[in-house]
Amino acid sequence: MGVPVAAAGVPLARGLIAGVSIDDPRSHMMHFIKQLGGALAKPLVIAAFIGLLAGVCRLRGRRSVAVWLLVSATAIIYLSALGRVGDLLLGPLEHEYPPLRDDSLPRVGYVVVLGSRYAPRDDIPVTAALDEDGLARIVEGVRLVRRLGTARLVVSGGSLRGESPPALGYAKLARGLGVDEASIVILSASLDTRAEAHSIVALIGAAPFILVTSAYHMPRAMRLMQRVGAHPIPAPTGQRVELAADEGWGGMLPTSGAMSRTEHALHEYLGLAAIAAGVDR
Repeated sequence: MGVPVAAAGVPLARGLIAGVSIDDPRSHMMHFIKQLGGALAKPLVIAAFIGLLAGVCRLRGRRSVAVWLLVSATAIIYLSALGRVGDLLLGPLEHEYPPLRDDSLPRVGYVVVLGSRYAPRDDIPVTAALDEDGLARIVEGVRLVRRLGTARLVVSGGSLRGESPPALGYAKLARGLGVDEASIVILSASLDTRAEAHSIVALIGAAPFILVTSAYHMPRAMRLMQRVGAHPIPAPTGQRVELAADEGWGGMLPTSGAMSRTEHALHEYLGLAAIAAGVDR
């Protein structure tokens, strides 16, 4: 089954990719379940549930249990927001695949950039509409296409009805950075990495291609791609782990950046567990 693609600026039909429609209620339901599972795995959400349970125990007169639950909730929040904890969790994911060296780039026909988040508005540029991960991914993809010279840029990422697909944001920025429209292939019907893998292998087949995504996301993306018969060459970008010197007492202070790294790591480990269990098919 062919994959609908379009040059930048051409409206895209909302249709089928590898047999899965983004308008299919089952696709929406699976997407909702994955999003819900990811949200419930966040440390703040876990701590909030433990705090609610502590409140229930307190109302029922079980004060000692309530105290221990509150201590546990506080510990979860504090530890999750420590830089060392975030880096410890995210490090193994980011280090599984090293960055692609410029002096040994493989000669391939496609550079594929996986989707992230895109929220365009009339009063902001496309660089602000893409999130941090998405911006790093597409810039690296454009850089690699320019280095290779003849490769086509495949931008991926769909959205729910009423939202803007990240693939369109990628294509807009790529054009702005000088990539020829004829060299851009848009895949805008995939709601998650699993669906992206199906649409990419339907387009490229068994031919090798360079895969660009965030370093922490690369292990899961590679497993999903290889499972459907694709042959990606990893080009991780947007590394988040901070290889800084010992910060002393400063390292004991919680930060929002460290919490974000912890959340990203837990999300990816949950996804890898789903793959290993055969759930994410």
